[in-house]
Amino acid sequence: MKTLRSATKNPITILALLTLAAYGSLVPFTGFYWDDWPFAWITKFLGPAEFVPAFLPFRPFLGPIFYVTTSLIPPQPIYWQIFAVIIRFIMGLSLWWSLGKVWPEKHRLNFIAALLMIIFPGYSQHWVALTHINQELIPFILYILSIGFTFKALRSEKPLAYTGIAVLLQICAIYPTEYMFPLESLRLLLLFFFFFEGTIINRLRSTMKIWWPYLTVWISNALWLVYYYRFGPYNSYEVKVIESINYSGLLLEVLDTIWKTCFYIWVQIFTLLSKTITAPTSLLTIGLVIVSLLVLTRILPLIEGDSENKNFSLSLMLTGFISILIGRLPSLAAALPLKLQTTNDRYMVSMMIGSIFFMIGAAELLIRKPKVRAYFFIMLIALGIGQQFFTGNVFRRDWEKQKEFYWQLTSRIPALQPNTTLLTYQLPTEYEPDLSYTGPINWMYAPNLTPPVLPYALIYTEKRIGGYTLPSLAPNSPIRFNYRTTTFNGSTSEVVVIYMPVNGCMRVLDPARGDADTYSKQPDELVQAILLSDPTRIITDPATPATPSFLSEKEPVNWCSYFTKAELAHQLGDYEKTIRLLDEATTLGYQPEDLNEWLIYIDALARTDKTDSAQEKSVRILDQDPRMKRGVCVVWRQLEAVTLQPAVDFQQSLGCNQ
Repeated sequence: MKTLRSATKNPITILALLTLAAYGSLVPFTGFYWDDWPFAWITKFLGPAEFVPAFLPFRPFLGPIFYVTTSLIPPQPIYWQIFAVIIRFIMGLSLWWSLGKVWPEKHRLNFIAALLMIIFPGYSQHWVALTHINQELIPFILYILSIGFTFKALRSEKPLAYTGIAVLLQICAIYPTEYMFPLESLRLLLLFFFFFEGTIINRLRSTMKIWWPYLTVWISNALWLVYYYRFGPYNSYEVKVIESINYSGLLLEVLDTIWKTCFYIWVQIFTLLSKTITAPTSLLTIGLVIVSLLVLTRILPLIEGDSENKNFSLSLMLTGFISILIGRLPSLAAALPLKLQTTNDRYMVSMMIGSIFFMIGAAELLIRKPKVRAYFFIMLIALGIGQQFFTGNVFRRDWEKQKEFYWQLTSRIPALQPNTTLLTYQLPTEYEPDLSYTGPINWMYAPNLTPPVLPYALIYTEKRIGGYTLPSLAPNSPIRFNYRTTTFNGSTSEVVVIYMPVNGCMRVLDPARGDADTYSKQPDELVQAILLSDPTRIITDPATPATPSFLSEKEPVNWCSYFTKAELAHQLGDYEKTIRLLDEATTLGYQPEDLNEWLIYIDALARTDKTDSAQEKSVRILDQDPRMKRGVCVVWRQLEAVTLQPAVDFQQSLGCNQ
C-alpha cells in the first residue's frame, strides 16, 4: 500500500502506469495492420537501408527515420506493439516537460495535459505501430521537444545553444511529414499569448524577434511542400489538392472538425458502447472505466487546485481553437475527410495538442469548484482509457481474422507458381487493403526473394477493376503495380480466385466446379473473376510448404483447418480423403458456419459410390437453409456431367430445374 501511495505522488510513474492501463493489456494480442505489412516485408527481405530509396517518391525525409527504427527493432508485431506503448509514454512525458518550460509554475495544468495526451481518444491509430511511430509520432515528439527548448532558451542565460537545439528538432520534425507543418502555429501562439506582455503590437513585435528562425524553417518547408506536391515527384495515397473551393462544403468540414476535436472525441466512447452494449468487449470496457475512475482518485492532489484566471483560460481555449483550425488545413486542402475510428483520424495528430488545450481551458473557465473540476478531468482520463481499450479490441479482432486467413491460405495453397495473382473481392478485415496483404503473401510464398521482381500479389477486384493495376478482367489483361522499390507484372490468365466470407473458411473458387453459379449472388466483381481462376497454379506437394513464419503460435485446430485440407484433397481428386477429413472434423464437434462448405463433401460422397449418403446430406442441408438450393443443385448438375445417373433423378426431386 505504501508503494502504491508513493507511486501516485510521482508524475512520471503515473504517466507510465496510465500508459500501461490504456494499452498494455492488449499488446500480446495485436499485430501488423495497413502499411505495417509492406514496411515489415521491406525490413525482412530488402533490409532497412531500402527505406531511403523506397520513400524518395513519397516522403523522402521519412526514409532515415524508418532506417534507424527498423535497424533496431525486428519485424515482429510484438516488438513494435511494445515500442508503441513506449512511444505513447514518451509523448506524454515530452509534453509534460515542454509545458514545464512554457509555464514553469503551472505544474497542475502541465500534468493534466500530459495525462490527456497519453489517452487522447481522437487518435485510434496507436495499434498501427510500425507505420505511425515512424510516419507521425516520432516527428511529433521531436516537435513537442522543439517547442520546449524554445522556452528553455528564453529562460536561460545562454539561450543560443538551446535555440539551436530547438531549430534542429524543428527541422527533423517538420521535413519528414506534412502532418507536422501546422504545429509551428502552436509555438507562435504560445509566445504571443503566454510569454510576452503589453499591447498587441508590442507582443507581436517581441514574438517575431524570437520566432523568426522558426519562421524561416517553416517558410522553407512550405516552399518544399508546394514544389513536391504540385511539381515534384510526390505520389502517395492518391492525394488531390483542391482546385476550386466549395464554400458551403468547406464550412461544414470546419464545423465538423470543431465539433469532433473540441467536444465529441472526449465522449465518443458512449456512442461506441451503445451500439454493442451487451458484447463482452463493451462490458469489459465499462468495467475498466469504473475501475480507472476509482484508482485515479488517488491522483486528486496532483490535479486539484485553484482555477486559472479568466484571461489565461480564454487564451488557452483560443490557442487550442486556432491550433485545431490550422492543424486541419493540410488534410482539408487535400480533400481528406476527418473520420473517427478509421485510418483518417491519423490527421488528428496535428490537432491533438489544440484539442487538449481547448478542453483544459474550457474546464478551468466553466468549472470553478476545484474538486468538481478535478473529478471532471479524472472522468475524461478514465473514459480515454476505456476508449483506447475498446479500440484496441477492434484491432485485436482484426488481427485474429488476419491470422485465420494466413493459416487457412497456406493450408489450402501449400505453394504457388511464380507470377501468380490471388484475386478476391475483399477480405473480412477492416484495416488491410489488398496491397498490404501482398507483403505477407510474398513473405509466406517467397521466403527466398530475389528483388526487384515481386513474384506474388493479392488484388481486390472491388476497387481495382478499371484502374492501372487491373484494367479489366478480360483474359491476358495485365496486372501490374510498383511495391515501393519492387515491381509486380502479372496477368489475368495467371490468377487463383479465393473467397473468405465473414463467417466461414477461406476457399479457392474453381470455374470447372461450377462456382460461378454457386456464388452468383456475390458481387459481380467476384463472380466475373471466378471464370479466370486457375487452381492448377497451386503447387500441391512442394518440398517446403508455405507457412506464416511471422506468427508465433501454432496452427489452430478447428473446422476450417480440416476444411481447407479437405478442399485441397478434393482438387487432387482424393475424394476419400475429403470425406475422411470432414468426418473427423464433425466427430471432434466442429461444424461449418457457412453451409456451402458441405458442397465438396456431397460431391465426394457421390463420386465414391455413396450416392445415398450424398442425397441424405443434401436434404439435411436444405432443411437447415432452403437458400442452399442453388449450391446443392450446382453440385448435382456437375455430377450429372460425369454420367452419374442418380444425379438426374435427384435433381428433379429437388426441383433444380424450376
